[in-house]
Amino acid sequence: MRSRYTAYVHRNEAYLLKSWHHSTRPGSLALDPAIKWIHLNIIESGDDYVEFVATHRIQGKAHKLHEKSRFVQVAGEWFYVDGLCQ
Repeated sequence: MRSRYTAYVHRNEAYLLKSWHHSTRPGSLALDPAIKWIHLNIIESGDDYVEFVATHRIQGKAHKLHEKSRFVQVAGEWFYVDGLCQ
């Protein structure tokens, strides 16, 4: 989860797509350069999920993304499957 957050901070689309499970991976991402990610707080994690709050700014105004993300491990690597916004 932290590596994907860092990829969003740096707008690293290649890493985000690589770490996304093929069953739900989009063809591309529209990463908005106006979004400035500023903080990640992991709330809870389990065998196949991570619940987090990510704080970001858009045009100076703070917003929070609260999501419970599902992951699957394949051949020792973790892949993002999907997430449910809380």
